Amino acid sequence: MIQDILIPFLLVGLAELGDKTQLAVLVLSTKTKQYGSLLAGVMLAFVLTDGIAILLGDFIASSVPLEYVRIFAGVIFIVFGMLMLYNRNKEDNDGSYELKSPFVSGFSLIFVSEMGDKTQLAAALFATQYNPLLVFIGVIMALLLLSVTAIYVGKNLMERINKNTISTTAGILFVLIGLSFFF
Repeated sequence: MIQDILIPFLLVGLAELGDKTQLAVLVLSTKTKQYGSLLAGVMLAFVLTDGIAILLGDFIASSVPLEYVRIFAGVIFIVFGMLMLYNRNKEDNDGSYELKSPFVSGFSLIFVSEMGDKTQLAAALFATQYNPLLVFIGVIMALLLLSVTAIYVGKNLMERINKNTISTTAGILFVLIGLSFFF
């Protein structure tokens, strides 16, 4: 029973380290002071995408063309990146730019980018071998831990690095991540 939680927790946690979704959470956390709202949106997206994967398993992979999901996710990342670069010019004198809705931004970006992601597919696979409820708990615990860490790191970056530099870097990073979906 403990392996039903521990194996998905460890493997999904390791696979998600440095993944595009965690980079997205980190970057979004530099654009808000509403960290709880951001975390809630991010976690709701993870709960839905990984929960659906666990419940439906292979059905998702066989019924939704992964190429369409990748293209849509790539476009979303590019749009977010371009908006960050564009809004960089409209920021306050200190370079701060606040997300209008951290919950919606976190939810939409993570929801789209997590579809068809390796951790979502791993969660579905684990659910075929272990107790699906325990797999879900292990996966969500790993994603929560990593997301809280990414938000904490993003918050601390804002205190130490020039905000215009963060905005420019974040915009470029989002565009590059978006482009990576096409290759």
